[in-house]
Amino acid sequence: MSIKMVTRLFFATIFIALFTACGLGRKDRAKEDFPEIKERGKLVAITSYSPLSYFIYRGEPMGYEYELLQMLGEHLELDVEIKLARDLEEMKNMLIRGEGDLIAYGLTITTERRKRLAFTEPMNITRQVLVQRKPDNWRQMRLHEIEAMMIRNPFELAGDTVHVRRGSAYTSRLNNLSLEIGEPIIVVEAAGELTTEDLIHRVANDSIKFTVADENIALIQSAYYQNLDVETPLSLPQQTAWAVRLTSPMLLDTINAWLREAQNHADYYVIYNKYYKNRQAFRSRYASEFNPGAGGDLSPWDDLIKEGADILGWDWRLLAALMYRESRFNPRAQSWAGARGLMQLMPRTAREFGASNPFDPEQSIKAGVNFLLWLDNYWAEHIEDPEERQKFVIVSYNVGQGHLQDARRLAEAFGANPNVWEDNVERFMLKKSSPEYYNLDMVSFGYASGIEPVNYIRTINELYEHYKIFSE
Repeated sequence: MSIKMVTRLFFATIFIALFTACGLGRKDRAKEDFPEIKERGKLVAITSYSPLSYFIYRGEPMGYEYELLQMLGEHLELDVEIKLARDLEEMKNMLIRGEGDLIAYGLTITTERRKRLAFTEPMNITRQVLVQRKPDNWRQMRLHEIEAMMIRNPFELAGDTVHVRRGSAYTSRLNNLSLEIGEPIIVVEAAGELTTEDLIHRVANDSIKFTVADENIALIQSAYYQNLDVETPLSLPQQTAWAVRLTSPMLLDTINAWLREAQNHADYYVIYNKYYKNRQAFRSRYASEFNPGAGGDLSPWDDLIKEGADILGWDWRLLAALMYRESRFNPRAQSWAGARGLMQLMPRTAREFGASNPFDPEQSIKAGVNFLLWLDNYWAEHIEDPEERQKFVIVSYNVGQGHLQDARRLAEAFGANPNVWEDNVERFMLKKSSPEYYNLDMVSFGYASGIEPVNYIRTINELYEHYKIFSE
């Protein structure tokens, strides 16, 4: 074979490899079904920020869809990764492109949507209602006087403008309503990043006149915006569901089997009632200054956390996740072992690193940061890679550097990498609860409940990923 032919063959091989990696890889991901998802060990769910579906409140991920996804992941023995879409159309496009495995959001089931999506069995039944504002002086008016000023017949919308969420089923319903009444209703689809809840807020604040929402959403929102009326139906009852790709029939069957089982248990309905029926809790969450998705803070201590993170050289949201894991942002927290304050330092450690009063938030955070700096300096002698070192710092904050050094020695002795946490030292930390390992001569600190530090760093990393979605 000539040099020219060898050269051509070489470049052809490179081209095919690149084409496969860049092109076919994406196509294959868009065709994956449940066996491939199970093999990768992670279910990727696409949803949207919503004060009902998925949000952060006082540092904790919450939401109807979020809690159901945790149930589903536990049932399937899969980790769940959440990806946010700006609007409903982007949700559908992300799913079809293979950027997620399912849409976990209450989509209205329509004939048009069935052409692109495979819906799960219905999860809820609702109807579309008109969201309109009560008169400015409604508190001084009698009920029949308010009623006389409300639109109760959809025919009265003729010639009016209604703003709706982009890509929602509300557009088609209003267009059909225009045909039914024989007069135009001007439908304005809002910018993609605006949710139905955002539009309801705008109606309440007199920025727009009308919007449309599913009744369950409208009712819970009206608990906060008491100047809203949501009593006028615009549709017959409609079913809502999650959705997967048309090419994922096994995943669809698997989710449906879980749904049928879950809907036979009270927990499923407790979650629904928690978000869609508990109006007082919704008011408290929505009005809270600690709701970052609505422009609030993660915690009352964000400024102090950011100062400490700058000293550490960490993303402040990672330090916030560690603090939440320790104390749930409660400055008066105290563990059974005597650890105290936001950073849950033992009294001796707190004093050593600068906190005479560990219940004082500023002192606690300062001492916690100083301790983390000390741990970072300690591990710098052993772990060169800064990203790996950060993991060892976090784990040793929980279990101590002595037990972690034991796990490193075990890892090295049994052929694993003592300088890498995941799937290496992590495995041998778990083995420190077994006498077969903690009685070995190389183990200096004996027994440790290895599952605790392993879950500790996993929880912190999961929280950190949630915080990154909602905070900058």
